[in-house]
Amino acid sequence: MPFCSKCGFEVQSGDLFCGRCGAPQSDAVPSPKSKPKKTANDAFSSIDDNTAAVLCYIPFLGWIASIYILSVDRFRSNNTARFHAFQGLYLFVGWLIYDWVIEGILDEIVGRAWIITRAVKLGLTVVWLFLLFKTSQREMIRIPFISDLADKSVAEQR
Repeated sequence: MPFCSKCGFEVQSGDLFCGRCGAPQSDAVPSPKSKPKKTANDAFSSIDDNTAAVLCYIPFLGWIASIYILSVDRFRSNNTARFHAFQGLYLFVGWLIYDWVIEGILDEIVGRAWIITRAVKLGLTVVWLFLLFKTSQREMIRIPFISDLADKSVAEQR
């Protein structure tokens, strides 16, 4: 029985991530995956897995694709698509926290907070577009802190 290389927790031989800390297991051999059947009412049935992952990074609307990917059976065993769905969703939640909470606090404290606000929102939009572009080229870009949360979320869903 193998153990996690990060925290020492006992993992199964086919686990890709640790169930306790969410760390990727490099020496684990993934079990053969059977492809789920596509149903006629599946909106994503005609697109490949990478395109579905790219849709998670559409600025301001990617959260819809993320929630859909996380809820359908087709992507239940696709850890890459689920990682992108969680990372895109957490990036959107970060946007909401900034827009609804931090921006209001900055407006009270700083007189010209709109300059900071516009710069941060532009930066987040650039990050979304960068992730959209890199994911379309099948590259895995990991955002600090957010990617760790996404890894743990994927590991918990197994």
